[in-house]
Amino acid sequence: MIAHLTPERWVAANRHLLRKALAEFFHERLLTPTFSSSLQRYVVRSDDGTVEYRFAAEVLTLDHWQIDAGSITRHRGDEELPLDVLDFCTELRSSLGLSPEILPVYLEELSSTLAGIAYKLGKPAADLAFADFQAIETGMTEGHPCFVANNGRLGFGIREYHDYAPEAARPVRLVWLAAHRDHTTFTCSADTSYEAHMRDELGEFADTCRAALAGRGLDPDDYLFIPVHPWQWWNKLSVTFAAEVARQRLVYLGEGPDEYLAQQSIRTFFNTSRPDRHYVKTALSVLNMGFMRGLSAAYMEATPAINDWLAGVVENDEVLKSAGLTILRERAAIGYRNRQFEAATDRYSPYRKMLAALWRESPVPSLEPGQRLATMASLLHVDHAGRSLAAALIAGSGLTPAEWLRRYLDAYLVPLLHSFYAYDLAFMPHGENVILVLDGGVVERVIFKDIAEEIVVMSTSAELPSTVERIRADVPEDMKLLSIFTDVFDCFLRYLSAILHTEGVLDESSFWRTVAASARAYQDRVPHLAQRFERYDLFAPEFALSCLNRLQLRDNRQMVDLADPSAALQLVGTLRNPLHGS
Repeated sequence: MIAHLTPERWVAANRHLLRKALAEFFHERLLTPTFSSSLQRYVVRSDDGTVEYRFAAEVLTLDHWQIDAGSITRHRGDEELPLDVLDFCTELRSSLGLSPEILPVYLEELSSTLAGIAYKLGKPAADLAFADFQAIETGMTEGHPCFVANNGRLGFGIREYHDYAPEAARPVRLVWLAAHRDHTTFTCSADTSYEAHMRDELGEFADTCRAALAGRGLDPDDYLFIPVHPWQWWNKLSVTFAAEVARQRLVYLGEGPDEYLAQQSIRTFFNTSRPDRHYVKTALSVLNMGFMRGLSAAYMEATPAINDWLAGVVENDEVLKSAGLTILRERAAIGYRNRQFEAATDRYSPYRKMLAALWRESPVPSLEPGQRLATMASLLHVDHAGRSLAAALIAGSGLTPAEWLRRYLDAYLVPLLHSFYAYDLAFMPHGENVILVLDGGVVERVIFKDIAEEIVVMSTSAELPSTVERIRADVPEDMKLLSIFTDVFDCFLRYLSAILHTEGVLDESSFWRTVAASARAYQDRVPHLAQRFERYDLFAPEFALSCLNRLQLRDNRQMVDLADPSAALQLVGTLRNPLHGS
């Protein structure tokens, strides 16, 4: 189980993650390197000035530091020291704003991230580019490219890592509980019901569960079935919710028959036994990347209605339909309310997010012959030899790099722009929340997912059904367009541009000209939105730099106040807009 923790792999993992840490901390202006003419290297020093890091780098568009990982060295006087990310963060703790209480937890997250990198070293990008959906999902190396400590998963031991980490690619059978109706809320889309949904998802296992309840002298009609992450049952619910189990408000039914694979988001599972069946997203009380990954029972209640509303928006909009956009509806949700913990906590407490689940549509039934799927996060996969999955797709597409990029942008960027300008609607469109539909190496269309917890309508006047009101947010005018500038330009396209530029596939100037051309063509299609384009200028000279690592460094247990997420943003200066003047 620890075979990946070898000296050689640990050295490689530390070099990989230190390159990322330097690049992202420079980008967020936490650290400022100087250039040494004598060394022909950039230099950054520890807080006390005794340790020096040297490296070669190219500074690209959007203040992106493309650092040559092989060039990084660490020195104390005339002595060269081994590279160690934990030492680096400790040596620069003051510069990074790491408090004494946050630092050890952050180091633990970094240790887990390093171990994950050591495990994942080795899969060639060219082999992965044309693999099947789940081979790509479990084989790629980066989920969230901005965050340095992006695989903390605090709560998992080494056995759980091999059992449940996406990269381990081990089939998982979900645990099923019967939850008493008096404490449980199930909601679903208008076109289904609890009985129909469970019949489709469980088949004959539903009858087995009902028989198990009857065999205990319980009335099956008093209970609803709820899927649970196995770790959550054995490590949390069976202990923390022991009273609910003892009083038979929760009844253990055993593992279901279907096998699933954990996705990059770790608490969501894809059904490999029946790929046409829904994803299952489960509550998981594991600390990962700034949050305990639970699911709120209260939030789950409105999930299907929000998805139904958004599906209607997409289906009735010609621009979105012509771009080929679809969404994976979260068609059913269930949540269990432990009244003792609810009485003791506020609505944002992790104790209220320990037992809930949702079912999200599978993209597989929507595929046409010859099409295949890949998570968009995989476009940023670069293997140990420096070759990228994106370059492999382009090479196999039959298109020029600029043509390939334009096809991708018209499928991905245009729906985001139109949603913003036409509806004040913003998604969280990072790589894990977008699925590419590919034909060969070409992006034909995209699918957005993770809807109810991530979308926001940034308008106080937009008409919304009462059941959807939760997604409305009063966002300051000058921050609205950050939903594009930050989430799309800075947190995704910045990396894709740097990868293609560094690999010699497409220079960064051509990349951003193509982005501008796609945006201009969209605006020309919808002249009735001209006032909106002027009000929210996509081609403005600059935009605010919103820093994600600063959030995690400040509080790695709760990065954002969920009651007022925009107020928590860490804005530090501005970035030059690469679309300005295009």
